[in-house]
Amino acid sequence: MKTSFVKYGRKNNKDLCEITLENDHGMVAQVLNYGATLEKVLVDSENMILSLKKPADYSKERNFLGGSVGRIAGRVRAGQWKHGNEIHQLPLNDGENHIHGGVGTDMQVWNFRPSCTDKAARVDLTLFDPDGHNDYPGNLKLHASYELDNDNTLHYSLEAVSDKLTIFNPVNHTYFNLGERAEDLDLQLNADYYLPVDESGLPDRGMEQVAGTAFDFRKTKRIGDALTSDDAQIKLRNGIDHPFILNGNNPAATLSSRKHKLTVSTNAPALVLYVGNHFNHTGIADNIGQYDGITFEAQCPPAEGNDLGQITLLPFEKFKRVVNWKFE
Repeated sequence: MKTSFVKYGRKNNKDLCEITLENDHGMVAQVLNYGATLEKVLVDSENMILSLKKPADYSKERNFLGGSVGRIAGRVRAGQWKHGNEIHQLPLNDGENHIHGGVGTDMQVWNFRPSCTDKAARVDLTLFDPDGHNDYPGNLKLHASYELDNDNTLHYSLEAVSDKLTIFNPVNHTYFNLGERAEDLDLQLNADYYLPVDESGLPDRGMEQVAGTAFDFRKTKRIGDALTSDDAQIKLRNGIDHPFILNGNNPAATLSSRKHKLTVSTNAPALVLYVGNHFNHTGIADNIGQYDGITFEAQCPPAEGNDLGQITLLPFEKFKRVVNWKFE
């Protein structure tokens, strides 16, 4: 087991660093303290996730690649959270809706501390997000960690606590490709229901069964077969961009290429799958194209309206999200 880090730049009077975790089998995970971002996962020296060309690129424009996105990942309809008789208004930064926390936690420079035992290489990252930032109530303290063990499992956790009533639904936004393109990978997903969405990308009719639709991955299926289907939801979002409600069976998801397999487990109730529908080899991410990678965004599914009770935190209530990625 081994940990190390290098400084590669500065932002907002803080050092930008790339932290490397390596296990005894040569598997490597590289993490940036910018956005508590998972930058690379190397298995047999082959990168398993979508990455930009160099660490300094991540802070040049928001791209969500591997970032710890919050305070809320995804959209809030009309930017409104209703609790009791009060309606709290968030900034509208996605047409008529709020998305991805505004200037989110994936755009901040986190403090970090690497550590090592004979069983795991680890980095802990912390961030203080003040009351009123992006119009969210509550001083929020976040603690993210990445831990690599000798079973080639990368453990991710995100904990948080706020001193005021607030809403919180973060996610790790890593795109996986297992050294190929997501379109060509095989996926098995333990979800019997998914959430259809409207033109804004928000649910509008509750859960529907995956049976008989392009979203049925209960048995292993090539992702590209869903993307080329005539399903109206696929056409509406130009690909997969939908929440899947997990049925509680483990693992949550299994992704397979010709040489590698990824197993995903989590304590989240849903996975939002997105296959990079918008990537088109332009901008900072000009090395990435449409359907090159797939996210498994472990979170609470987005709500149809302004009742956000599922993602409401009471003052000093502890939040903890766990995701494990096992590579074979």
